[in-house]
Amino acid sequence: FDFFLLYLFTTASNMALLAANVLAFIGLFTGRFCTAGTLDSCVFLGEREELSLYEDGDVVIGGLFPLHFSPVSSPLTYKTKPPPNSYNYSRALRWMHTMSFAIKEINKRNDFLSNITLGFHIRDSCDDIPVSLKATLQLVNGHMEITNTLGCAAVNRRVSSVIIGDAGSGVSMALLRSLGSFHIPLVSYFASCSCLSNQKEFPTFMRTMPSDAFQIRALIQLVRYFGWTWVGVIGVESDYARFAIQLFLQESMHYGVCAAYTNFYPVELNQHALDELLDVIQMKTSKVIVNFSGESEMQDILREVQRRNITGLQWIASEAWATAKSLWEKSGKLLQGTLGFAIQRAAVIPGLHQHLTSLSPLSIHKTAFLDEFWEETFKCRLNDSINTHYHGEDTYHDRKMCKGTEKFDDVYSPYFDVTQLRVSYNVYKAVYLVAHSLQDMSDCKDGKGPFQNGSCANPKNFKPWELLHYMKRTNFSVLGKEVNFDQNGDPIAYYDLMNWQQMSDGSLSLVKVGFYDASLVIPEVQNFALQALQSVCSESCPPGFRVARRKGEPICCYDCIPCAEGEINSLECSPCSEDTWPNAARDLCIPKSVEFLSYYDALGILLCTTSVLGACMSFFVVVVFFKYKDTPIVRANNMELSFLLLVFLAICFLVGLLFIGEPSDWLCLIKFPAFGISFALCISCLLAKTSVVLMAFRARLPGSNVMKWFGPKQQRASVLLGTAVQVFVCLSWLLTAPPHANYNTNYHSSTIIIECVTGSEVGFWCVLGYIGFLACMCLVMAFLARKLPDNFNEAKFITFSMLIFFAVWITFIPVYMSTVGKFTVAVHVFAILASTLGLLLCIFAPKCYILLKPEMPW
Repeated sequence: FDFFLLYLFTTASNMALLAANVLAFIGLFTGRFCTAGTLDSCVFLGEREELSLYEDGDVVIGGLFPLHFSPVSSPLTYKTKPPPNSYNYSRALRWMHTMSFAIKEINKRNDFLSNITLGFHIRDSCDDIPVSLKATLQLVNGHMEITNTLGCAAVNRRVSSVIIGDAGSGVSMALLRSLGSFHIPLVSYFASCSCLSNQKEFPTFMRTMPSDAFQIRALIQLVRYFGWTWVGVIGVESDYARFAIQLFLQESMHYGVCAAYTNFYPVELNQHALDELLDVIQMKTSKVIVNFSGESEMQDILREVQRRNITGLQWIASEAWATAKSLWEKSGKLLQGTLGFAIQRAAVIPGLHQHLTSLSPLSIHKTAFLDEFWEETFKCRLNDSINTHYHGEDTYHDRKMCKGTEKFDDVYSPYFDVTQLRVSYNVYKAVYLVAHSLQDMSDCKDGKGPFQNGSCANPKNFKPWELLHYMKRTNFSVLGKEVNFDQNGDPIAYYDLMNWQQMSDGSLSLVKVGFYDASLVIPEVQNFALQALQSVCSESCPPGFRVARRKGEPICCYDCIPCAEGEINSLECSPCSEDTWPNAARDLCIPKSVEFLSYYDALGILLCTTSVLGACMSFFVVVVFFKYKDTPIVRANNMELSFLLLVFLAICFLVGLLFIGEPSDWLCLIKFPAFGISFALCISCLLAKTSVVLMAFRARLPGSNVMKWFGPKQQRASVLLGTAVQVFVCLSWLLTAPPHANYNTNYHSSTIIIECVTGSEVGFWCVLGYIGFLACMCLVMAFLARKLPDNFNEAKFITFSMLIFFAVWITFIPVYMSTVGKFTVAVHVFAILASTLGLLLCIFAPKCYILLKPEMPW
């Protein structure tokens, strides 16, 4: 009757399911389902499934393992009994015996649970929800030993108050919805769906398998590390894959990874579903495929990939098949280079290998499932075999009889493979989680207990929810490693990154090439280096280009358009700061080059040399004039003003040096006034000399008394007066808007021009204007005195020098306005030197020539 109710569970609506479960559990716990005809004999309705591993104890721990899985389930008509499914054998037999080994190991210990004997009741769930629910009801109903002679009262039951299982997330969710109302804890060793972390919906669930939330983060970092921004994401139509893919798509948005396609395929992978899936894979350009499925679905996909001869795919395995070596046998070439995160591995579980290998033909009949294992491993048939699973082979009864001399050394079997103890390690930890919770329950002292009035639970007769209370608070150490759980009942995630590599003999080697540890402050995939193919929607933009999104397409698909000048490219063009500029690769901002007229530039050296030579020439003329100061030619040309003029000309030459070198605020404050005042002194001296010559000839007229106004004192005063006006102009300029150093980044994008700006354009042009005014007056005076009869009349030389002066500065203005940077400064210095040199040569060269002629009498 209980199995009949279970059959109804698979056909009715959700409300009917809940009602059926309640009725089933009421009947199971009362323990009296008898026929109407007779009340003192029990009749078992439906097919009895006797295959299970059972050992009695004070506390019997239930276990569910997908020993078999059905690659294709038969469609249900709900009118006739479903035909038997074709089953494949899986690696779960090792998991089953790991559980029994762990329990036996605990029972042998004297220092742990010394007053409690643990038992186990382990059944096959077939990775199928109806079969799992049926097995679950048998576990919570207890192990039944029904005889034909005794009544219902003789039915022997030892109820499992906690269940370790199941492997699949979808199956675990179905079990939790049935067991949750009765507060029976379920500890899964392989269900990883993040949805199971919801303690409000699944308060009785715990697991030793990390949540998919951690696996997804690890997978995202993996594809990001290899630059795979264009990946295909597929998964079986199940809660496990749906939640995993949803998380993957959400996380990928933060790391610039795009899904080229997502595809869900049914658990029942028929040819139509395979064709749809493979058509999508072939049509898309992505060569990297992330697959969330179990090994059974992966077998079918690989078979079709091989039939279509599709190559060049990079498979990324979810933890469900990251270490499934059985896939390699028929599809090794397709799986070379596969990457996947596997759950933490135990290097060794002491004694487990000996426990697994203690098999002989005489002992296999004593242990359920082992006769089938023997038959399927050696493809033979045992006498009195109780193997009832249909493996899709019609020739089973035609097999030869097993001899009993078969050796496991001659064949490979996942059952004996203890090199990858991952799920087995999770099973081992799950058993110890229950055991440590029972130990904590045993250590409870009355009056200090966690329950009402400080009471404690009886370790040999407790309610399931009492054990769950301790399980939620248990942390322990096993095989030297700490096992901790968060508030959701999830362990702290640690994954090994496995790479599928082919050995020289063609066998598979699962090589650990990295790891992911969620306990780190910044978890990341670490310590691996592999060469990988490329899988992108759009190539990375070259230097100097930026990403332009394509409308309606994922962010990984884009066009590349040039960046503006002064910008570097990443996802978007980013402008460099004012003092930086893109490097040649256009991927980094580097400091801009600095430009000013330096003493080390060729132009700077030339101007500096010319300036120094000009000053030396001026002092040389001073020396010559001083030596010949008593000669008529020196005395006739106003010796005092000549010496002053020569000194001021030397100063004008040296002022040019102030314009060379890196500008600074103080240098800018000095050089412009120095330039204006020095030239004002020179022109004032020339103006005074010319005025004296002109007035001297005017004074020869009868009755003229002009020369008394042009004596030596008046000449010096006129020079000072002419210069004082310029000094006033310069002071006004400095007090209102003084010149200062400026970093010009506007003219040359890649260069910072350090220059002296005038501060006030009016002040600068007033200084130049006043010099021009003095020069005009001097030119007029010299022009008027050019034809005066005197052998030593220098008016015509001053006239010529003034013409050169005007030619230089009139040319200077447009050139100065049209140049930038150090060339502007060079033009300014050149004008200073050219005009000063013109004055020096035009006025004093003829006199020096006369003074230094050898035939001259002096």
